[in-house]
Amino acid sequence: MTEARGERAGRPPSTSARAVELIALELFGEQGFEDTTVEQIAERAGVSSRTFFRYFDSKASVLWHQFDQEVATLRSAFDAVDDELPLMEAIRVVVVGVNRYRAQDVAELRARMHLIGSVPALAASAASRYEPWEEAVSEYAGRRRGESADALVPLAIGRTTLAACRAAFDRWVAVGDADLTVYLDAALRALATGFVDEPH
Repeated sequence: MTEARGERAGRPPSTSARAVELIALELFGEQGFEDTTVEQIAERAGVSSRTFFRYFDSKASVLWHQFDQEVATLRSAFDAVDDELPLMEAIRVVVVGVNRYRAQDVAELRARMHLIGSVPALAASAASRYEPWEEAVSEYAGRRRGESADALVPLAIGRTTLAACRAAFDRWVAVGDADLTVYLDAALRALATGFVDEPH
């Protein structure tokens, strides 16, 4: 933090994209997303705005910093899942499995998802951010069905799976009375059965 205090210039050796990300999330929680500037984030992190932009394309991209890795993890899980499982069951097993978070990470995840869902500018841009995740599901469905990922049914599977998961995340953020995986599992089971089960 010494640069912000004027003690010396330059990026502290311990500063990283992850450190800046956590500081940004802290400020978003304190001030709101719209009222937090890149300059404020950089100042609290003890770095310059230029350094911030070496890590992130924009203030909003902070919230998606780890998402590429999450998509890569999803793809790897689809490569490893037992293809003897029915298609939608395999998708449910994979999606639930890759969304098992450590207890110490839950508060951060909840704050991140609340921001994405409640800030209009972030909500409007979320669709394009989620496209790689949707594509990973469609590609797996296409591979299982012997079709291309953009064929009708694989495409529909990718999009409806994403929609079900976003509903699960939204409900989890709003209620938070159980682990996230409980919501994901319930939403994907309902999707697989065509939503014919009676509510419990």
